[in-house]
Amino acid sequence: MAAEQGLALYNTVAQQTAAVLIRSYSTSFGLASRLLAARTRLQIETIYALVRLADEIVDGVAAEALVPRAEVGALLDELEADTERALRTGYSANLVVHAFALTARETGIGPALTRPFFASMRADLHQAEHTEASFDEYVYGSAEVIGLMCLECFLQGVSLPDDQAKRLREGAQRLGAAFQKVNFLRDLAQDFETLGRSYFPGVTVEAFAEADKHRILDGIDADLLVSGTAVAQLPADCRAAVALAQDLFTELARRLRATPAEQLRTTRVRVPNAVKARIAARAVLTRRVSRHRSRHQTPDLAGSERQP
Repeated sequence: MAAEQGLALYNTVAQQTAAVLIRSYSTSFGLASRLLAARTRLQIETIYALVRLADEIVDGVAAEALVPRAEVGALLDELEADTERALRTGYSANLVVHAFALTARETGIGPALTRPFFASMRADLHQAEHTEASFDEYVYGSAEVIGLMCLECFLQGVSLPDDQAKRLREGAQRLGAAFQKVNFLRDLAQDFETLGRSYFPGVTVEAFAEADKHRILDGIDADLLVSGTAVAQLPADCRAAVALAQDLFTELARRLRATPAEQLRTTRVRVPNAVKARIAARAVLTRRVSRHRSRHQTPDLAGSERQP
């Protein structure tokens, strides 16, 4: 019994560590995650905490700590090996990895999703420019698989027809891709000047033009159109949170389109906090309406109208 209590405490501390990490790094994530049911919010926090930990190894504090580039790669390899070991055993001495493994083992997330993620993170260590093929592969590993991991949490314990599950998987991937592309466009100058990277194939900061901007945003809008349709089919207890995230990035994409390409070479566009608050308030209202309606109708799709 004492051992079980010890592990239960360790699990709780690991999950709390993941929550503190991701909320400290991302205000937008904090806004959306508050609309999730408690169990799901905890799971999503562990996923994004691992993502942030890997990102900080590749592009963040490891460099600031003057870790040699070769050793940065070794650190990332160690993190991936630790993650896979924790997926098998259910334990890691790294609290963030341990928390992620708890979620992964509960929901069925496995190496098929974690390996492409780490491959994309590893690409950032040696690849400064992308072809169309490498860009698609990078976006899949760095963003689309994150959407698929989150979807596993949203659908835990929910049975869906195959066609609906397929639409939700595509929506999750397209939403993840849209998020990543928006971030690349917003950080165009910073990525090139600070990291020496140009993610979009054939696009350079010096020659970035209106045609480039609109072509990229047309692709983002197409992704958001597909994901927006899928959001309406998600279980009720996660729908509002995902819709909020989609709306925040849709607003950011709109602002990027309205910003001259020349300005994007030097300026990082953001959504003001007041606008974020308005979008969040709308999502909260939508969630309340959804909860009210779900109390007065028969749940369908084997639990797709679960209460938060």
